[in-house]
Amino acid sequence: MPQTGENKDIFMLENYIGGKFIPCSAYIDSYDPSTGEVYCKVPDSGPKEVEAAVKAAKEAFPEWSAKSPAERAQILNKVADLLEARLEEFAQAESKDQGKTITFAHTVDIPRSAYNFRFFASSGLHHTTECSQMDHMGCVNYTVRCPVGVGVPDGVVNLVFGTGPRAGDALVSHPDVPLVSFTGSTATARLITERSAPFCKKLSLELGGKNPAIVFADANLDVCISTTVRSSFSNQGEICLCTSRIFVERSIFSEFLERFVAAARQWKTGVPSDPKNQNGALVSKEHLEKVRSYVALARAEGAQVHCGEGVDVLEVPDKNVGGYYMLPTVISGMKDSSRLMQEEIFGPVTCVTPFDLEEEVITRANGVRYGLAATVWSQDVGRVHRVARRLESGLVWTNCWMVRDLNLPFGGMKNSGVGREGGKDSYHFFTEVKCITIKH
Repeated sequence: MPQTGENKDIFMLENYIGGKFIPCSAYIDSYDPSTGEVYCKVPDSGPKEVEAAVKAAKEAFPEWSAKSPAERAQILNKVADLLEARLEEFAQAESKDQGKTITFAHTVDIPRSAYNFRFFASSGLHHTTECSQMDHMGCVNYTVRCPVGVGVPDGVVNLVFGTGPRAGDALVSHPDVPLVSFTGSTATARLITERSAPFCKKLSLELGGKNPAIVFADANLDVCISTTVRSSFSNQGEICLCTSRIFVERSIFSEFLERFVAAARQWKTGVPSDPKNQNGALVSKEHLEKVRSYVALARAEGAQVHCGEGVDVLEVPDKNVGGYYMLPTVISGMKDSSRLMQEEIFGPVTCVTPFDLEEEVITRANGVRYGLAATVWSQDVGRVHRVARRLESGLVWTNCWMVRDLNLPFGGMKNSGVGREGGKDSYHFFTEVKCITIKH
């Protein structure tokens, strides 16, 4: 990442295509969310750069796809080794780019990245194929899995930076890109679907969420509250799996709300480099303004803001006053039809509302266009199973949150996505099955 002569503190990122760093003719400012100042220039790539990357990938594909699973596993494990060897450096970079705390990047993001490489390095060694004998026809059938995407010699991995309308559009509509795996907003996914449809591309879309937590009266409130504060506000609420609607059985609603607000006020927000802080800054000024607009809407609709935005004051050092900080915010008193209860906010804001009956809360929890994740809190085993089965959600946690096994499917229902990823599911998505019949 070379630096310019005039702006010695500003990094100039370059695209990585065909095993080489390639400069771009135009750049976009990237801001440090913790200060609000430009710290990096990112390539504003377009069709030209995408074409070069696709060409490099096509040329590298035969060599990489011909490697044995063991050879590919060795390379993936080496990537994990390199990530772990430079963990601190990657954590610093991730924190500066996203605004999240260094602690979160150091303990969650980078170790999880390395774990993903190791998991799939091992997973690829253990898949089996199917065989069917047809003795009466003198034939035997078997299946093979043919790789669709590419993986590590020069040209296998290419990084092209840019905006969605230019670089993104050129990529998803390119005839030589056979599949698209996308994580982001539902609105962007619609455009990707439209642009890729003429080419019948395979799509894996991990999209938004409006995830409910359902708290029954018999829940262990000590564990529930501490976990639900974490599930609502971790990483500034900028996790697709974060809880943003909390339904609490009416008999314990007042106690839960009082204790939850008190716990939310203990969730510390501030400069990402301070290890005492659990939250850093939101990703951009525009996103901070969007999240704040929902709190303003809550007040306009007569809801009550118990803590956080507009209620409590956050103090940061002078050099960070331009950063994009927001305190954990708890709201009650809104209707289910409100935009606060229907739209993904993707910030440190959660809404708490009472319910009376099990049937009622299932209907209300399902009453949004999203269906990514949900949590259920109860000591009643029968109820836990009943509710989990009826929730329209790709993932349901009971008495916990964010317990993940990469062997299991990950993805959402309804407007929260298309397809699943995970051990077996990723294997199926990133390969094409081929049936071969041999007559003897």
